[in-house]
This record gives sequence, structure tokens and C-alpha cells, in this order.
Amino acid sequence: MENGIEVWNKVLTKVMQMPGVKVTRDSFLTEKLSVYCTASQLSTVLGKGTIGNVEMSVLDDIANECIRQHTLIVTSISTAMGIPGGLAMLGTVPGDVLQYYYHVFVLAQKLAYVYGYPDLCDENGKFTESAASLLTVFVGVMGGVAAAQKVIQEVAEQVQKEILKRLPRYALTKGAIYPFVKQVAKWIGISLTKQSFAKGVSKFVPLLGGLISGGLTYATFRPQAKKLKGSLKGTMMLAYENRKVTEGEQDTSENS
Repeated sequence: MENGIEVWNKVLTKVMQMPGVKVTRDSFLTEKLSVYCTASQLSTVLGKGTIGNVEMSVLDDIANECIRQHTLIVTSISTAMGIPGGLAMLGTVPGDVLQYYYHVFVLAQKLAYVYGYPDLCDENGKFTESAASLLTVFVGVMGGVAAAQKVIQEVAEQVQKEILKRLPRYALTKGAIYPFVKQVAKWIGISLTKQSFAKGVSKFVPLLGGLISGGLTYATFRPQAKKLKGSLKGTMMLAYENRKVTEGEQDTSENS
């Protein structure tokens, strides 16, 4: 019997290898912000992040549009895969799970970049070890796992403190944060097993199976995506304000 961590790691590994799952930070932000920013402003955003450099209403609009888009796609695919004789002939329950988390990962990266996170890929366009841990944490935040929220707060503080272009390779794979990442992975794996069973049962009900499968997907994806958006925005804003206060105190001390 596999434990929760093993279950999640299998899904995590497979989804991270799927074509198109990686979102290039600079390309994405350039596409979304070029209509709002001058070339000089965009250069600053790409180097230092969006928080403090772009109007929050603009960031929220971009984030909400990304959520709407991925919710529509993931729900439509889940509905089709839940109808016996349709895509269910090709995609089984694991296939539905993979496409669900494919869109979770893509959307999570977009939301992270919108709200100031550095690139999760290295210079060669590959996910880092820390990226795997952070994607796990993002999923945990979507599920309301307290340990995941703690990690997000820690990472936001580090991002604002160092203003990094890329996520450090080992930032979340050792030290005090890693045990929390393991807790999140275990929770996701256990939850994933239960969700897969519920969707699997729905497939045995002709036609209704597709509606049930799609309904379950919609009922989880959109509100969880909104939860992740709120967490990424809130923690990064707080970290940004804390950094500005610290910088202000340092300036005052130097001038006194």
C-alpha cells in the first residue's frame, strides 16, 4: 500500500514531464503586461517582480482571466473524459487526474509570476528541485493545508528580501522548511486517492458520469484557484511592505 507521499510524487513527476507544463516567466509577463507598461517599466518588472511596480488592479485582472480560462478548459476535459465511450476510452481515472494537475501547475506558475515570484525553471528551462517542492506547496495552499500556508509566507519573505530572478535550486529541499513540504505532500497524496475513487465511480453511470466528473472538477478547481491567488497576493504584499519598512528604518539610521 503506497503512502500519501509516494502517491503524490508519482503524479508530480508525471505532470512535470508533460509537454507545455512549464511557463516561462519573462515571456508570460511580457505578453500580459506589454499593453500596460513601457519598455523601461517592463524591464524593471522582469528583473524585480510585479509587486510595487504594477498597479494591483492590473495584476488582479490578469490573474482572474487566467483562472477563468483554465477553469473552463479543465472542466470541459474532465466532463468529456467522464463519459463512457468518449474520451474515457483513452483516458482513465489517472488520465483525468493528470490533466487536472497539469492545469493546476500551469495556472499556479502564472499566478505566482503575476504576484512577484521568480522563475521556477533554471537557465536551461528545466524545473528545479525547489520548483517541485513549491508546486507541491501551491497545491497544498489550494487545499487549505496550514503547513503549506506557512511555507508560502516564508518563501514570500525570502523572495522580497533577495529580489531573485530565479528560484534558488535548493531553497525548499532542505533545512527547516522541508518537513512542512513533506507534510503537504502526504496530505495531497491521501486526498488524491479519495478524489480519484469518487471520480472513478462516477464513470460507471452513463452520461451522468461526465456531468458528475465535470461538476466535481469545477467545484474544486475554481475556488481552490481563487484561494491560491489570495494567498500568493496577500503574502507577497505583506513581505513587500515589511521590506519597505526595513529599508526605511535603515535609511533613517544611516542619516541620523
